[in-house]
Amino acid sequence: MTAPEPASPETTDAGPMAGLRVLEMGSLIAGPFAGQLMGDYGADVIKIEPVEDGDPLRRWGTMADGQSLWWPTIARNKRSVALNLRDPECQQLVRSLAVSCDIVVENFRTGTLDKWGLGYSQLRELNPGIIVVHVSGFGQTGPRAAEAGFGSIGEAVGGIRFTTGDPGSLPSRTGISLGDSLAALFAVIGALGAIAARQRTSAGQEIDVAIYEAVAALMESTMADYEAAGVLRSRTGSTLPGVAPSNAYTCADGVDIIIAANADGVFRRLSRAMGRAELADDPRFADHRSRGQHAEELDQHIASWCARHKAPDVLAALAEAGVPAGKIYAAPDMISDPHYLARNMVLRPHGPEGPAIPMTGIVPKFTATPGRVRATGPALGQHTRAVLTELAGLTDAQVSDLVARGLVREPS
Repeated sequence: MTAPEPASPETTDAGPMAGLRVLEMGSLIAGPFAGQLMGDYGADVIKIEPVEDGDPLRRWGTMADGQSLWWPTIARNKRSVALNLRDPECQQLVRSLAVSCDIVVENFRTGTLDKWGLGYSQLRELNPGIIVVHVSGFGQTGPRAAEAGFGSIGEAVGGIRFTTGDPGSLPSRTGISLGDSLAALFAVIGALGAIAARQRTSAGQEIDVAIYEAVAALMESTMADYEAAGVLRSRTGSTLPGVAPSNAYTCADGVDIIIAANADGVFRRLSRAMGRAELADDPRFADHRSRGQHAEELDQHIASWCARHKAPDVLAALAEAGVPAGKIYAAPDMISDPHYLARNMVLRPHGPEGPAIPMTGIVPKFTATPGRVRATGPALGQHTRAVLTELAGLTDAQVSDLVARGLVREPS
C-alpha cells in the first residue's frame, strides 16, 4: 500500500501545469519523457504517433502480454492521436491542434518539422504564444546540427562516458538512457522558463535542447581542470579521486553499501562508529586533502570493518552516528522500501486491465498542486476521434473518412 500524498488545506486536484496543453511529436525517450513529466504535472499532453505502429517504445524493453512494461509509465497521462505526419492533410490537422496548444515538444532530426510545414516560424503565425521545444542530438545550429544523435552518442560527446567505468577498461554506460533523460529534464525546465517569460511578453519562443549539451552541463569543472591545471578527469571506478571516504563496501552478508564521510566532522563520527576514533587524529586522515591522498589505505580500514558486520547493523550504526550511508538498491529494494512507499515513489494505478505494474512516482512533490497519474499509457490512437473533433473541428464523419483512408487510426 502506498501512503497518500501530503496535503495542505489549499491542496487541489490540479497539478502545477494544469490548464496548459502540450503537443508531443517524436518517439523513443527524450521527447516522450519530457511529455511524461509535463503530464505528471497536470498538463493535457496530446501525443502524435505514427499511424502504422505507433511509438517504437510500445515494443521496447521487457515485454509482457505483447506490451512494453515501460509504456504504461512513459506514456501515462497522455492522449494518443495516431496520424500520418508525412501526409499534407494530417499536417494541416496538426496545425489546427497547435492553435490551442501552449507547448510543442519534438525530437525529430533537425529540420524535419520545417520540411513538413510545422516548424516554429509556421506555427507562431497561427499561435504567437506557442513554445516549441526541440530535442535533438546536436541542436538546431552548428556544423553537426543535421546529424542523427541518440542518447548514447550525446553521453559520449558530452563527456560522461570518458569518466564512467574502471581504469583500463572501455568506457561504461550507466545502465539507463541517461543522455535522453537529461535532455528531457532540460526540455521541461526550458518550457517552464518560456512559460514564465510569456507571462511578461505574451510571446512564445523556441527552446533548443541538444542531448550532448544536456550531458556536458553536468560535467562540473572538467574543462577548467584540464585547461587551467592540466588535470584530465577520467575513469576511476567507484571512487572520486581526492574525495575520501566515499566508496562502495561489502558487508558480511554480501550486501554492498555506499558510505560517504568525506567531510571532516562526518569522518570523525564514522571513526567513532567503527570503534576506531584514533583514525580521525591520524595525520594521514585528519583532513580532507590528506584523506584524498591516502584513500586506498583508508578504504582498507572501512572495508575491514564492514566485512565483519551485516549490512543492517552497519547502516543502523551509521544512521545513529549521522554518517550518510545507504544500501545499493536494486528494483526489489525500491519496490519494498518503506521510505519509497511513504513518499509515493512506487505507484500502482489502475489501467484498462486492472491494477497496473509498479511505476515510479512523481518528482518533485508539490504541496499545493501535487501531480498525479490520471491514466496509464493509452492504446494506439485511443483518443484520435475525441481530439480531432474537440480541437481540430472535425465531424465524426470526417474522422471516419480519414480512418477509412488510413490517414488516422483508432483502436481496432
